[in-house]
Amino acid sequence: MSTPRDIVRQITVVVSAILGIIGVAIGSGAFGGTPTSEVAGGALSADATPIAPAGPAFSIWSVIYIGLIAYTVWQALPKQRADERQRRLGYLIAASLLLNAAWLLTTQADLLALSVLVIVALLVVLVLAFRICIAIRPRTVIEGLVVDGTVGLYLGWVSVATAANIAAFLTASGFDGFSVSSDVWAVAVLAVAGVVGVLLAVYGRGRFAPTAALCWGLAWVAVGRLTGDLVSIPAAITAIVAIVAVVVVTLVRWFGTNASKPTHA
Repeated sequence: MSTPRDIVRQITVVVSAILGIIGVAIGSGAFGGTPTSEVAGGALSADATPIAPAGPAFSIWSVIYIGLIAYTVWQALPKQRADERQRRLGYLIAASLLLNAAWLLTTQADLLALSVLVIVALLVVLVLAFRICIAIRPRTVIEGLVVDGTVGLYLGWVSVATAANIAAFLTASGFDGFSVSSDVWAVAVLAVAGVVGVLLAVYGRGRFAPTAALCWGLAWVAVGRLTGDLVSIPAAITAIVAIVAVVVVTLVRWFGTNASKPTHA
């Protein structure tokens, strides 16, 4: 049965979504602010570091926010009020909405060091939400799309964005990579991103949403390194290899998981 705490949770998610959207509008420069690619002297631009995704990569935010809005409406329905899965997920999704808005606001203020802390916190929150999605399976296809699909896309993209954000901060701070070539650092970081994608595929039993978002980000890293002002063939090749590895492991894990399910007459 539902309790007053359930209503508070639902309202919290709705309010967080509204505040999050307002924060995104302000932080993205829609109300006269500086576009994200131009803040902090261009530290977050597509050619700032060898692992920065090309500009079109960020269009994925439109899909993620459509999913978040759909989730906000769906979880507010009376039927979801006493659902145990939503009791565990609601506040995490609300926190992710506020943290994403906070990230955009910190970059607007040129606080790159703080933006790193915020995006790492966002990544942790999404990992926790993803664990709940794995532990408690969705009851319907709609729930799987609205909840699991949104969390998966969100997590996959933020995994790439976190690496890019840290690299931007270090570069803007004058970090010289201990005199190691930027190509070597790019290869190492992109290889780690590939490993993260493989781990998400294995732990997530071959879920496609995290793989799709993470590979989307890596693909635009490859495009940026092949066609942008900051060309890096080693980084582009590593990003492509990582994509192939993550996709293959995802498919193997998905088929393995579904093949092991018993059939019913």
